[in-house]
Amino acid sequence: MTDTHRLKLFFGGDVMTGRGVDQILPHPSAPRLHEPFVISALDYVQMAERKNGPVSAPVDHSYVWGDALEILEQMGPAARIVNLETSITTSEQPLPKGINYRMHPDNVPVLRAAGVDCCSMANNHVLDWGEAGLVETLDTLEAAKIHACGAGRDLESARAPAVLNLEPERRILVFSFCTDDCGVPPEWSAGAGRPGVNLLSELSRRTVDAIARRVEASKRPGDLAIATIHWGSNWGYDIDVHHRSFAHHLIDHASINAVHGHSSHHPKAIEIHHDRPIFYGCGELVNDYEGIRDHAEFRGDLVLMYFPTFDTSAGALVGVEMVPLQIRRFQLKRASAVDRAWIRETMSRECRRFGHEVVERDDRFALGW
Repeated sequence: MTDTHRLKLFFGGDVMTGRGVDQILPHPSAPRLHEPFVISALDYVQMAERKNGPVSAPVDHSYVWGDALEILEQMGPAARIVNLETSITTSEQPLPKGINYRMHPDNVPVLRAAGVDCCSMANNHVLDWGEAGLVETLDTLEAAKIHACGAGRDLESARAPAVLNLEPERRILVFSFCTDDCGVPPEWSAGAGRPGVNLLSELSRRTVDAIARRVEASKRPGDLAIATIHWGSNWGYDIDVHHRSFAHHLIDHASINAVHGHSSHHPKAIEIHHDRPIFYGCGELVNDYEGIRDHAEFRGDLVLMYFPTFDTSAGALVGVEMVPLQIRRFQLKRASAVDRAWIRETMSRECRRFGHEVVERDDRFALGW
């Protein structure tokens, strides 16, 4: 295999640039919240400051990425794909769901600062500010030249893949889905003439066959097809048996080259199935949870950047590298030696159930299988 057949991607977990993060950026939304116990987004900033020190707001749009920007430059992925779990809107009409994330549209340069190419939108926060908020989010991303998938102005557009055109004549097709077990209400499903998300009603072989037909209609020789899925609970390392079966079927029967899973607030296991990776939960990448004490045993402050490399001639995985970081003062910083050891041991423990191991190489991890 020559280098011309190698293609490296970047997968990020949940990017939650709303609420507290939005407040420290140059163009914050009104801070009022509609949560049961917290009434101002500024409270999340104050909690983080009490834990790790002051944030000199307003920060520039690159601030939250911190050391991740240098890592992205060093790794040089051909495409950068994340789950954007935030509505980008000026709407003042939140849905009555308890927690509503939004970022001001004038803060969309925060995504451009990290060179994000594609945002998966099928998740349980993209409609926090109603259909109008979703449409404004889609318009804002389009104006910023950032691909979006998994949500749309109608069912057909919500199901359509994002097509990332690379050189020379390579493409990444990103199909985005969500399930109801991560808190997506059924009424958020897109319909004929109704904005919404690409919600899977069941993880059945019939669903796989429908996805397979869509992949077949879009995929050309040399393309990579990514299934990015928001599924499962926020906490815990267990892998749902239905998720695993569905991911296997997507690879075996729908020509999917990688499954990019998210929703868990911490990294979960990775499985290599027939030389295709399944990331069951990529965890958070950007959030405002820094001062929250609940579930501290999962170390939600520690995050991973994922860099899978593929052989495009066969569509198979060549390797997976991961870089551990820590969120401090709403900024990604390189993890300490102690924290690197903790997250490597945790990932090794979880990946070992599939016969895989995580080893450290300098300040990075590599997956062995």
